[in-house]
Amino acid sequence: MNRTENIRAHISESIRVKQALLDDEALVRKIDTIAQVMIDAYKTGHKTLWAGNGGSAADAQHMAGELVNKFTFDRPGLPALSLSTDTSIITAVGNDYGFDRLFARQVEAQGCPGDVFIGISTSGRSKNIVEALTVCREKGITSVAIVGAAPCPLDDADYVIHVPSTVTPRIQESQTLIGHILCYLVEQSLFA
Repeated sequence: MNRTENIRAHISESIRVKQALLDDEALVRKIDTIAQVMIDAYKTGHKTLWAGNGGSAADAQHMAGELVNKFTFDRPGLPALSLSTDTSIITAVGNDYGFDRLFARQVEAQGCPGDVFIGISTSGRSKNIVEALTVCREKGITSVAIVGAAPCPLDDADYVIHVPSTVTPRIQESQTLIGHILCYLVEQSLFA
């Protein structure tokens, strides 16, 4: 396969995964339900906490930024935190408690009952997100996981979106799309 064929194959596979998302009525309804959970949290003065590792950390930071700043139009900022961005916290928790406690410790400190935690993981096996779910349950924080197709430990979240792929780049592309949809729905509902 030459390079242009490779390019077309990647684009085609990305389209196939997104078409599968579009065709899955239950998944579309679940995204809508999660958006409503976020909207309700914001209406009652709460926030969203986003977490991920590697590329998913970048998505967590990206989505928190879309909510704090703006997404499609100018409006008041919404409280959102990426738990993947503060190097002092990351290194302190990693050093003192271990990397597996990274997000749990931050949810303990930053999370409040009524908040929404969104963990992004292509594998669904990120131990630091799994441990954060335990703290979410203890504190009354709604948990959401956006993961790949395979069954995983993050299936214990209150809401789970399984992207219909096992290929990391295709999962990540869809996780970004889903995050954008959530930001759009929240913004439209609260400020349109």
